[in-house]
Amino acid sequence: MRVVSLVPSLTEAVAVTLPKALVGATDWCSHPGDLDVARIGGTKNPELDRILDLAPDLVVANEEENRAPDLDALRAAGCAVLVTEVRSVSQAFAELERVLTACGAPGRPRWLAEAEAAWARLPQPQARATAVVPIWRRPWMVLGRDTFAGDVLTRLGVDHLYTGHPERYPRVPPAELRAAAPDLVVLPDEPYRFTADDGPEAFPGLPCALVSGRHLTWYGPSLAEAPRVLAEALRAARR
Repeated sequence: MRVVSLVPSLTEAVAVTLPKALVGATDWCSHPGDLDVARIGGTKNPELDRILDLAPDLVVANEEENRAPDLDALRAAGCAVLVTEVRSVSQAFAELERVLTACGAPGRPRWLAEAEAAWARLPQPQARATAVVPIWRRPWMVLGRDTFAGDVLTRLGVDHLYTGHPERYPRVPPAELRAAAPDLVVLPDEPYRFTADDGPEAFPGLPCALVSGRHLTWYGPSLAEAPRVLAEALRAARR
């Protein structure tokens, strides 16, 4: 089996489970740290000719991270393409199992069982908090309805205030975000790399939680430690 992955989190999942199967990944695929496969461009602008030259048996993609015209072009060229949809933690587990099975995994990998167990034993939050969750600036964009990251936070006791917005990633100016009066602001380090010096200054007087984007938005082996890592960052921001 020869697999090309167009999604960083799926790349990590396949590489950890079936390292010999993965032959290509995007320039943004940073995990595992020792990943040594052909690079085929970005998630939004993959180099289709390079993918075809790798002669993959399967290309794994995601309906949100990858563009439909690119996936259609790969199919037209004879590639089998598996497209995932991940908008909740439970859906992530189901889609990961589907991907790994399609890639030739002989059974459920240990890391996937451990990740599911970590989320299953998560205690009910003793108190809930409201938040706004920017994922980009220039322009400012936040989590809206029906997102994987939103479900992750909900399970950790954080309700983001734009979950009912008609858009999944609405553009909202910071003045409006501040006026929404959240209990805290959650600032991940991807897709926009918010840092202590880039992001919190837009929300004076509000607690800001700087969190790992990989743990908030990736669905793969990082899911096993995500509840602990994210919970610690959220608690630290509210002390």
